[in-house]
Formats: sequence, C-alpha cells, structure tokens
Amino acid sequence: MTLTWPWLAVVAMGAYHGLNPAMGWLFAVSLGLKERSQGKVFAALLPIAAGHLASIAIVVALVGWGALAINPRVLQLVGGSALVLFGGFRLFSSRFHYRWVGMRVSSWDLVVWSFLMASAHGAGLMLFPVLLNLPICASAAATTAARGLGPSAFAMAQTALWVVLLHTAAMLTVMGAVAITVYDWIGLGILRTAWINVDWLWAATLLGSGLIVLVV
Repeated sequence: MTLTWPWLAVVAMGAYHGLNPAMGWLFAVSLGLKERSQGKVFAALLPIAAGHLASIAIVVALVGWGALAINPRVLQLVGGSALVLFGGFRLFSSRFHYRWVGMRVSSWDLVVWSFLMASAHGAGLMLFPVLLNLPICASAAATTAARGLGPSAFAMAQTALWVVLLHTAAMLTVMGAVAITVYDWIGLGILRTAWINVDWLWAATLLGSGLIVLVV
C-alpha cells in the first residue's frame, strides 16, 4: 500500500473525527469525571472507537460495491447529493443530537451509542470523496464505465478493510490524546470559553465535500 494523498486523507479524516467532542471523547471524559477515575476514560475509548468503526464500515462497503457495480457518474451524483442534503440538514438542525438516557453505561452501550452518533453525524459520508479517489476505487470505476475487467471483490474488500482500520486508528489516537489532556489538565470548562461551534464546521465540511464531488 502506497501512502498517496487519498490514504493520508483517510488518516486525516480519522484525526478530525477524533477531535470532534460529539464523536466520543467528551462522553469518555464525562464518565471519568463522574467516577473520578482516569481508568474509566481509557475503558470508554475502545468501545466508542468500535461503534465508530462499524458506522464507517457500512459506508465504505457501500462505496466499494458501488465502484464495482454502478456507473461512476451515477455513483458521484448519488454520493455528492447525499453529502449536500445531509450537510444542509446538519447545518439547519445543529441542535439535533442522539441523547443517551444516562451515565451508567456498559461497554456494549458505548458501542451502540457511538454507532448511532457517528451515523447521525454522517461520519462515514464525509469519507465519500476520499474513497472515490483511492486507486482501486478509481480503477474499478473506470473499468465499470468501460465494461472491462476490473479489480476483484476480494481486492476491494482488502482496501475497504485498510480504510476502516487506518481511519479508526487515527480517530482513536487523537480522541484518546484529547480525552486524557482534558481530563488531567484542562477540564470541561474549556467548552464554555474557548471551543468553536464544531457542528457548524462539521456541516460545512459535509456540504463542501458534496459540492466538490458534484462539480469535479
């Protein structure tokens, strides 16, 4: 696997998702503060990453299948439109969040919560423009358009697995670093004084990505 810009973008997107408090580090820190235990913060991180991975994997699998089976322009139109519509929804309904019922949660609860949160925020959709530009997806799209012999489903599955693992590893690394930094030194008070509106930034990224896919 050569680290071309799409692969670096997969990692960068993972880091970006890890920075977003809605993707899990805020919940992990809150659990740790409630129990007054740094161990609770660490214990929450892996289940949260697992739920995020599951949500991302669904989108990556769908894009991989689409690259093998659908006309590339149709795939671009469908994916780009989905990004624009979802970004608009997030922009104009930024108060919509999936709310958990309480702070007493099991590891499985954290997996489910993270899956729902990542899906509700369109975390997987954000990867769509990058996935289209991965070499194997671009090759599959070209051969699908020409009705030629393209990459095998097995090769596409291998690429999808690498995407999911690299993205989640970057997300978990950044999420963990932020969670421990906030828990040990900064505290949650920073969210009231120095935090930007991540929901708007997230929605703008979705919208911008969708427009790029549709225009290019």
